[in-house]
Formats: sequence, structure tokens, C-alpha cells
Amino acid sequence: MIWVCACGAGGSKRYPSAAEASRYAVAFDREDRADLGRRAPLFGLLPLRLLRLLRRKVG
Repeated sequence: MIWVCACGAGGSKRYPSAAEASRYAVAFDREDRADLGRRAPLFGLLPLRLLRLLRRKVG
């Protein structure tokens, strides 16, 4: 598998099978913006966590 990041970084890695490489490719090829605040560091993005909690309770 060969990958290139939007920032210009990239690399490659060999996997035992094409199916396994595909599994990892799908996991890495997704937008993380949808999870912002859910998988955020506990203290660094605490305001986002609180905002998400309030939105769930209000809505």
C-alpha cells in the first residue's frame, strides 16, 4: 500500500494480502472532522466535549 497525505507526507507498507491492505486503506481514508470532540484529548478539547454534551441534552 502506498499513501500520500494532504500535507505532502507519505510512505508505503507491504501487507500479506490485498484484502488486508484494503482493510487498512479504508480505515485511513476517512475524514476525521465528523469525530471531532468525540475522540478528542480529555483536557485539550474539553470545551468541545462540553458543547457536544449540551447539544445532545438540548436537542
